[in-house]
Amino acid sequence: MGHSKTTPDRDTAEAAQEALRRQHPILRRFAASREQLAADPYRPQYHFVSPEGALNDPNGLCFWQGRWHLFYQAFPPADPRPHWGHAVSDDLIHWRDLPHALTPGPEESCWSGATLVEADRVIAMYHGHELGNMVAVARDPLLLHWEKVTGTAVIPNPCPIWTRTTGKEQLPGVGGNPPPAGAINFVYDPCIWKEGNVYYSISGGALPHGPSGRRRRAEFLFGSRDLVTWRYLHPFLEDDIFGLPGDDGGCPYFWPIGDRHILLHFSHMSGGHYLLGDYDTDRDKFVVTFGGRFTFGPWYPGGVHAPTATPDGQGGVIALFNINAAKPTPGWDQILSLPRRLTLTGKDALAVQPAGDLESLRGDHQPVAARVLPANREIVLDGVGGNAVEIAAEFDPQDAQTLELNVLRSPGKEEYTRIAFYRDRGYVDWERSDGWTRFQESRDSLIALDTTYSSELPDAASRAPEIAPVYVAPDETLQLRVFIDKSVVEVFANGRQCLAVRVYPGREDSLGVSLRAQGADAALRSLDLWQMRSIY
Repeated sequence: MGHSKTTPDRDTAEAAQEALRRQHPILRRFAASREQLAADPYRPQYHFVSPEGALNDPNGLCFWQGRWHLFYQAFPPADPRPHWGHAVSDDLIHWRDLPHALTPGPEESCWSGATLVEADRVIAMYHGHELGNMVAVARDPLLLHWEKVTGTAVIPNPCPIWTRTTGKEQLPGVGGNPPPAGAINFVYDPCIWKEGNVYYSISGGALPHGPSGRRRRAEFLFGSRDLVTWRYLHPFLEDDIFGLPGDDGGCPYFWPIGDRHILLHFSHMSGGHYLLGDYDTDRDKFVVTFGGRFTFGPWYPGGVHAPTATPDGQGGVIALFNINAAKPTPGWDQILSLPRRLTLTGKDALAVQPAGDLESLRGDHQPVAARVLPANREIVLDGVGGNAVEIAAEFDPQDAQTLELNVLRSPGKEEYTRIAFYRDRGYVDWERSDGWTRFQESRDSLIALDTTYSSELPDAASRAPEIAPVYVAPDETLQLRVFIDKSVVEVFANGRQCLAVRVYPGREDSLGVSLRAQGADAALRSLDLWQMRSIY
C-alpha cells in the first residue's frame, strides 16, 4: 500500500485551508487550554495529549497527501459526548491541533472506528452510539470537511439490550442475514479495508459459546460495494486459540504486514492484543497462527488501552495506543503512546520499535562511559537524570541473575521506577527450539516494568509490575530505549518488545538513574541520556 502524494493544486488548496485553520475560534480555545494545562507537573510534553478535556481511544490513524492524520475520542467541555478529535503531523511526533472531525448528530456520540485512504478521498467508518456503524467521507487536504454517508447508520445495531428495551423479540438481520445466535453487542468499533472492488468491515464483538460457556472474541465481517448497503457474512477469525475466555475484539485494525496480516484490537477484559495470520480471500477468513499482547497486566489503572494503526507503505504498520490514567489530574487524564513501527522478522515474530522523528526532540546530552557493574551493589549515576528524557543503554548481562535500570529515583530511593531484565527466565518457544536439540537456548527472557515504588502519593493508584517476554539470543546484548515523560515510562527492548505504564512521582527530586547487577557482575557497554524538548 503506497501513500498519497501532494500536487500543486492540492498544495494551493491546503495553503488556503491552513490560513482558515489558524483563524478558527476552536483552535484559539485549544491553544489557550494547552497553555493553561502545561503547568500540571504530570502532563507529558512529547507524548500527544488532548488540548482540552479527557481523551479516550485513538481512532483512524492515516497518511493522506503527505501528512499523518490522527483522530481520537475527545470530550469537549461544552458538549462532553464523544467527538472525533483531530491532529496532523509531518513526522508522527510534532502534532498540530485541528477542529473536531466528527461531531454527534444524528448519532448520540461518535465512538471508535478506522479510516481507509483512497486516491481521491478518505473514508472513516465508526460507531454512532444508539444507531450503529456509520461511514463518513472527506476529500479536502486537511480532512476538515466530512460528509456522513446516508446521514445515518449503514449497519444498524441490533444490540440485545436495546431490542429488549424496545420490546422486540428477535434481533433484526443485517442485509437479509441474521447475526449469529446470541451475538453480544453485535456491531461496534468497526474497521474498514478494500479487497478488489469490495469494501470489507469487521466489527468488535463476542460469541457466547467459548470454553466453559464463556464468551470468546469474534470479529463480525460485513461486505459492501458502495459503502451504503452492507451484507453480514460471518465471524472473521479462524483458529484463534490465543485469547482468554471472556475476551472481545474491540477497536480492530486489520492490515497487511510483510507477506502476512495483522489484526490489532482491544479486549475490554485484558487490554491490547494482536493476532498474526493469513488472509484467505477466497473464503473471507483470517486464519490465525499466532497471538501476542501490548498490555501485560490490566489495562486500568495506568495501562496500555486501545490501538489505532495504519500501514507505513513499506511493509510495516504504525500503531499508537491510549494509556490510561492512574491518578486524578484535573482537566485531562489519558495520553497517547509514542508511535510504534511493527514489522515481521519471521513467520510469527513481531518486531516493535519507536517510530517518527524522535531524535529531533533531543536536547542536552549526558553520556555515561562503559563500566563494570559489580554484583549486588546499586550504582547511582551522579548528575544523570530527568523526568522528560530519552535513555539509550546497552548491557552485557554476563552471569548476572537480574539487571536493573532504575529511573525517576529520589536521592534516598523513597521513589523509583524499576526496569528489570531476567535472562532466560521466560517460557520455552517450542518452534524456535527445533525439538529438544536447542531447548534451553530457545527460552525467552523477561523484561519487567515495576511501578510499585514510583509514587508516595495516596491517590496514585497501585499497579502490579508489567512483565513481558523478549527473545535475546545467547550472543546478544540487552539494548534498551527508555522514554520518560512526566507521567509515563515506555521501554523498548532489543527492537522486539515494548512496555508502557503511567507513573506519578510525588517528590520533585525523583529524577535520578541507577544501575544494579544481582548475583554476579555485569557490564554497561554504553548509556546516553538526552533531555527531550516539547512538541507543543
